[in-house]
Amino acid sequence: MRFTARGQAPANRNDIQTLKSLLPYVWQFKGRVLVAIACLVAAKVASVISPLFLKDVVDQLGMPQTLLVMPVAALLGYGFARLATSVFGELRDALFARVTQGSIRTIATRLYRHLFTLSMRFHLQRQTGGLSRDIERGTKGIGFLLNFTVFNILPTLLEIVMVATILFWRYDFWFAVVTLGTIAAYIMFTLVVTEKRMVYRRSMNDLDSKANSKAIDALLNYETVKYFGNEGYELNRYDGNLAKWVESAVKNQVSLNFLNMGQGIIITLGITALIWMSAQGVVNQTMTVGDVVLVSAYLTQLYSPLNFLGFVYREIKHALADMERMFGLLDKAQEVADAPGAATLDTRQAEIRFNHVSFGYEDNRQILFDVSFAIPAGKTLAVVGASGAGKSTLSRLLFRFYDVSDGSITVNGMDIRQLTQDSLRRHIGIVPQDTVLFNDTIGYNIAYGNPGASQAQIEQAARAASIHDFVMRLPEGYNTQVGERGLKLSGGEKQRVAIARTLLKNPPILILDEATSALDTPTERAIQEELNIISRDRTTLIIAHRLSTVADADQILVMDQGRVIEQGTHRELLAVDGRYAHMWALQQAGEDEG
Repeated sequence: MRFTARGQAPANRNDIQTLKSLLPYVWQFKGRVLVAIACLVAAKVASVISPLFLKDVVDQLGMPQTLLVMPVAALLGYGFARLATSVFGELRDALFARVTQGSIRTIATRLYRHLFTLSMRFHLQRQTGGLSRDIERGTKGIGFLLNFTVFNILPTLLEIVMVATILFWRYDFWFAVVTLGTIAAYIMFTLVVTEKRMVYRRSMNDLDSKANSKAIDALLNYETVKYFGNEGYELNRYDGNLAKWVESAVKNQVSLNFLNMGQGIIITLGITALIWMSAQGVVNQTMTVGDVVLVSAYLTQLYSPLNFLGFVYREIKHALADMERMFGLLDKAQEVADAPGAATLDTRQAEIRFNHVSFGYEDNRQILFDVSFAIPAGKTLAVVGASGAGKSTLSRLLFRFYDVSDGSITVNGMDIRQLTQDSLRRHIGIVPQDTVLFNDTIGYNIAYGNPGASQAQIEQAARAASIHDFVMRLPEGYNTQVGERGLKLSGGEKQRVAIARTLLKNPPILILDEATSALDTPTERAIQEELNIISRDRTTLIIAHRLSTVADADQILVMDQGRVIEQGTHRELLAVDGRYAHMWALQQAGEDEG
């Protein structure tokens, strides 16, 4: 199975597999399921026997005036059967509500958890809008499938069998033959046409997801769209997808009309034949008026759900098409998974080693070549180099967003592939270059470093990051909303929030990934001082472009095209007069000119 960024549905998943995937979630409520099915059967039995009582009422009321008496028993039986049909039907619905909603909750929770276990590679390829739409349609499809399978298909099939049995038992063999023949023709016609219609539904889903992805992507990048005046371009892209969607939707509707007409013809022919046979029976005095009423009542009972059955079958097929994409996400294997029996990391002193590490995001594009270095516990190592040298890849590998192709990364001598990902990441904090905040309050974003932290701890971390005073000057203080991705705050303010939440996490390993490169010089210097303070006594990996920010590091690594070309202290590297010394001279000259 392959799930691409374009949102294609898995090609090798079928309806049977989808139903098998759903069954365990439903069967966790097996007690309720069994009782609901018992109520379903009781309701249908009561529904099928009620026309028998109605026949007796009509026959007794049709007797000569001299023999006419009130058919009390038949009337009471008819009323009880009707009441039982309603009561058992409502009980069934009430019992099954927990099954449906509970199954949706379990699947949605598992899917959400599974998405977080998928690799960085998957999340870089995905399209958020299409993914969210697939999940939304899939969960709705589950509710539809469960409700209408239990509340319509099973009851209708059960009723068909019981009605056919009664007609065969009480009347001529041909009554049952015509009834079953009509139903069989109806079902076969519905199956064949619906299967042919599914291609339009799948196309509509795919085009809908693409249009939604493009719309959300453009809105998330609102500023970029406005900068380049590309509103018309984005609108044309969106409208182009909608035009294709409309074409598929029209074909879908026309085929639906054809299906409905065919179903109407089949049902009409069947009903006409049965009524004709009943009328002939009365004329030939082999049947009573009550028998005609009985056959008519059964036909009326069957016609409505059978007509609805066509709609339900179509919608169930649509629901399965929606669900297959959602379950396809659950089928997506984890690229990075915990090893069996993985150990839990628990330390405040962490030594990190990269041992002959090689890595590439793609098989034909290697990024790192035989990289080796060590960061002793409590020390700071800085990595510098040109863009594309592989610096940020080091932090992704340390977080284990990807696994190395060759070599190993160890923490206190243990290969991180033998540690649980959760415990490893609990020990690492990061202040990234591009701080992205949740669309919530400042307090919430700081507390994200430790969701269980008290307000006093949040404020203490904010003071350490020199942002508390700024927050207190705001009208709503820590309850101030930061906007989508934190766009209501300046770059320096966002960086201080990132520092505060990292301090609140209090990790023994710290990564500063070009944390100040996007800031102006005064702000950079202020934040750099704060970063120097929080990195004390922590094992720190600094990824930097400006060499002035790493001059005090215990060791400096110079990388070029995925290889370590120089290593030493600031003074040692200047003395070597190599790549680092050349970069230092260029940057110093640039600052002097500035």
